[in-house]
Amino acid sequence: MRGKTFNSKTFVILDEAQNTSPAQMKMFLTRIGEDCKVVINGDINQSDIRGPNGLADAVDRLAGLPNVYVHEFVRDDIVRSGLVKDIIDRYEVSDVD
Repeated sequence: MRGKTFNSKTFVILDEAQNTSPAQMKMFLTRIGEDCKVVINGDINQSDIRGPNGLADAVDRLAGLPNVYVHEFVRDDIVRSGLVKDIIDRYEVSDVD
């Protein structure tokens, strides 16, 4: 992506962003051009990489920046099934222990 700019009126989605390194996320974010819309999504708790992940790093660094909106889903946003909600509850309880 080096040298690339997301030009005017483009819409870019970065999916599974928890699997980027902070350096990769910085490289992606610095490609944003004027009038470009970017959606970055992922689950900070499900990173497949070792060490810090780029999504968590970006959320921390960009908090409060004008024109940046961060939405964090909660348990009630789970739509797969009641069983998945129960599974998440069990994992979150064991993560606290």
